[in-house]
Amino acid sequence: MIRTLVVDDDYRVARIHAAHIERVQGYECVGEAHTAAEAREAVARLEPDLLLLDVYLPDEDGIALLRSLRETHDVDAIIITAARDVATVRAAMRGGAVYYLVKPFGFEQLTAQLATYRRWRTEAESRHISGQNDVDALFAARHAPTPGPASRSLPPTMQKVLDAVRTAERPLGAQDVSELIGISRPTAQRYLSELERKGRLELTLEYGTTGRPVNMYTVRPGA
Repeated sequence: MIRTLVVDDDYRVARIHAAHIERVQGYECVGEAHTAAEAREAVARLEPDLLLLDVYLPDEDGIALLRSLRETHDVDAIIITAARDVATVRAAMRGGAVYYLVKPFGFEQLTAQLATYRRWRTEAESRHISGQNDVDALFAARHAPTPGPASRSLPPTMQKVLDAVRTAERPLGAQDVSELIGISRPTAQRYLSELERKGRLELTLEYGTTGRPVNMYTVRPGA
């Protein structure tokens, strides 16, 4: 089992990512951290193999954290961040990240990359290096192929909304989805309503103590 630590300052996002990791074959989530200080303590105590690491932490840049951790710990990291600038991507590569996922991303992308990382670890531990071709194959094996447009049954953002609801451990509303995948609340509501119309989601109403009920969504069985 690949022991994985989720490092994200958003508690709700960290919990959803942790729950998703537990569903991927060959993985176990050993903990969550929400600051760099918590991550350092957790790495020392839990000795994870892999970090699912956000860049924006309240007390330290996630890539700087990764560089310092790798000085004393044998740990890899998949960066998950909304940062799209070349400087951050290059810093992540120099810091030793094995992959870089840009938010918002579909959970099928995360699953594919986790599966690829597991295969890469197995190959790295068993492959005999006899020449450049073996080295090239090992480097190439770290990256999952990007699915093409023909493989998607839904538009990309709509698929991400569906994946977010599918992975959650509780019903989600538009505000939840907005925060999870980085789209506006009205856009999230529009996609949720369309998925409900298509029969992919089920709608329930959540009543609070005051005000109007909130639309909450779960995946329809078999969808």
